[in-house]
Amino acid sequence: MAAATAGLVMWMLLHFSLMMQILKRAANRPIGHVDSAVMLNTKLKPGMTLLHVVAMTQAIGELQSKKNTQPEVFRWTDSSQSQVTCTFADGKLVRHELWRPSP
Repeated sequence: MAAATAGLVMWMLLHFSLMMQILKRAANRPIGHVDSAVMLNTKLKPGMTLLHVVAMTQAIGELQSKKNTQPEVFRWTDSSQSQVTCTFADGKLVRHELWRPSP
């Protein structure tokens, strides 16, 4: 019983540490900015968690939906003004869409 509890506590501490490291990196970047929206779009897959997407972009997305409503919609934009808009339901990616400006 003690070994199982110790293992569970260790797993929770590792998960919490990873989450804090991801959010610490994201806090040092502009909200909603990504290096390449096209590359982000190719890496996204339905079912990914919001934390996983934040880890990939190293930035917190710009909230497009009303606060505390479902589904949540976030947008990431790169320097060429290309945008990826992601829709999350219960923290999981449901849909993503790439928008590129006209040349």
